[in-house]
This record gives sequence, C-alpha cells and structure tokens, in this order.
Amino acid sequence: MILVTGATGLIGSNLYKTLDKRIFDVKGISTKDGDLTDEKFCNGITKKVDVVFHCAAVTSGAKVMQNSPLSHVTPNIVMNANLIEACRRNGVKKFIFMSSSVVYPYTGAIPNNEEEFTYGDIYEKYESVGWMKRYTEKLCETYSKFGMKCIVVRPSNIYGPGDKFDERSHVLPATIMKVVNGDNPLVVWGNGEDVRDFIYIDDFLRAIDLLLKKGKTGIYNIGNNKNISIGELANLIAKLMKKNIKINQVKIRKRKQTSEVNELLCDNNKILKDLNWIAKKNFVIGLKETINWYEKNMNLYDDENYQI
Repeated sequence: MILVTGATGLIGSNLYKTLDKRIFDVKGISTKDGDLTDEKFCNGITKKVDVVFHCAAVTSGAKVMQNSPLSHVTPNIVMNANLIEACRRNGVKKFIFMSSSVVYPYTGAIPNNEEEFTYGDIYEKYESVGWMKRYTEKLCETYSKFGMKCIVVRPSNIYGPGDKFDERSHVLPATIMKVVNGDNPLVVWGNGEDVRDFIYIDDFLRAIDLLLKKGKTGIYNIGNNKNISIGELANLIAKLMKKNIKINQVKIRKRKQTSEVNELLCDNNKILKDLNWIAKKNFVIGLKETINWYEKNMNLYDDENYQI
C-alpha cells in the first residue's frame, strides 16, 4: 500500500494519478479527509501502509511569507512529526519527504549539492520555511537510524498544469494569474533579478518514480539546472500571452547576505549518478502548457468547493 498525503496539491495529485495502480494499491488523502496535526488521524491512515509520500504542507506565496512567516512553522512541524512517528509505529518501510531548495544557504552562482551546502544561514525571507524543512529533514535522518528508510527530496520550483492559482500561489503561477487577470502594471516582489530553477511536474514525477523503486536513504536534489530571473520570467509570460505590460517591483526586507540576487541553484549530479535521471522538458513549452491549462480551468477557482 502506498499513501500520498496532500493528494489535491500539484505534486500529490499528479503523483497519485501516475502511480501504477496495476502494481500498487494507492491511497490519497487531503484536508477534506482529516487533519494531519491530529496524532490519532495520522496513526489511522498509516496502518498497513508500506510507503508514504509526504506531499502535504501549509504553503503560501511571497506576500504571505513576507507578512506572516510564522504561519508556515507550527502546523507543518506538528503534522510532519506526527506523521513520521505514526509511520514508525505502524512499520512503514519507506518515508519520502518533500523538502525544498530553500533549506540551502547563500552560495552565489555555485550550485548547491546535497552534502556540502546543507548548513549555514538561510535567506531571511525563507527562514520560517527553510528551518521547518531542515528540522523535518533531521527527523528523517534520525528515524532512518531506527529501521525506516527515509528519502528527502529537495526540488527546485515545480510548475505545470494543476498548480495552485490562488492566494497560495508561488511566483510562476502567481505571475500567470496576474497577466491573465489583466494586471497592468504587473507587481513583482523583489528587484526582478532573483534567479530561479523551474522543474516541470512530469520531469519531477519521473525522478520520484525512480526514487520509489531504486532510491537510497538520504537526500536528493531534483532541479532543471537551467535558471531564469523573475524579471525575465514575467516578461516571457507576457510575451507568450501577447500582453504589453509594465512591471513594477515591490521592495522587500534586505537579506542578511551581501548579495541582493537570490540564487538558489541545485546540483543534480547525485540523482544523475545514482539513477541516471535528467530533466527533459523545454521550459518555454512547459510554460505554454501551464498557461493553457490555467486559461481553460480558471473558472474552477470560482467554485468554493474546488480544491487544488
């Protein structure tokens, strides 16, 4: 039995769909099924389960992260701790945790690898999320010493059809949403020079499938190794949608690091060496597919019963 938490989110929903039901008995749960901060609920859903993909998390976009950073801390830590302990108690064989590249410290243009750059100061605007993720990674490391195989996944920015297009949106879907809604000027948080590595959901899922079947205990980066600035992203989205817009930048608190350019670059050498995985999706094509999906499905977000 495989359990997928967060089964209505971008990762969880697509993972649930792609897992081979002919081979695996798969169960997906979301907030409508119960509360992962409830210890009894976690214990119940992990009984007779062999593998857990923990994709559930309290998330938000840059504005909420800036104005209410602690909203990411307590609920996530409680649910993560409850779930991993329930897995240990019920004899789950493999626990796969979706962490994030925000756990990395500032290294400039040097790509972060899993071993060398795990420790150090986290970007100020990512402190709440980054330290919460790091704490859960340490839980995974600890529980791995007591018989449960734990794999930590550090993805770069995942995007694609089925993403969150609401107040929780991250930068790529948020920018698409603003352009579709006719925002002009288009507001970009930061100075527009922040650099991101975007990984298409299908590429990410291929990596996850390999980790399920062949992955070793430990940490794996999953990124595209091709980077784009937020300013370039905004202009590209506008161009693809044939919109002539002005971009306004909103200043945020100065980071602790000397560089104002936030470069979170992932080194994929470990997953390439261990599992022979590389990203294949062309970014422009993936971006077009994501835009098309949102334009066709944007009315769903007016339905108060719709969850994604």
